[in-house]
Amino acid sequence: MVNQVNIGDVFSINLKKFRLARRWSQAELAIKTDVSTHYIGFLENATRFPSFDMIQRLASALDIDPTELFRKEINPEESMKNAQKIAYNDVNKALTDFISTKLQELS
Repeated sequence: MVNQVNIGDVFSINLKKFRLARRWSQAELAIKTDVSTHYIGFLENATRFPSFDMIQRLASALDIDPTELFRKEINPEESMKNAQKIAYNDVNKALTDFISTKLQELS
């Protein structure tokens, strides 16, 4: 028999992992997705499961493909490293864009 995976648990773990990789609070993610902080908490604790629309909004806010929220990682440490790499690249791009804009303003 195949070991059954609870998709709600996988989703909740991944949602929290991607949020923390961006160093966002639940409140910050809630603002970006136009829901309450309590709702984000319910999702991360697997006490509620989101609609398809909400999954898309969460993925969009986190700048990931929605399927990433359902990927069960065999190696949690590698999963966290990947999430941190994504966040690092996002911050690096934002800083590069900001510096370029400021340099253009000074020219």
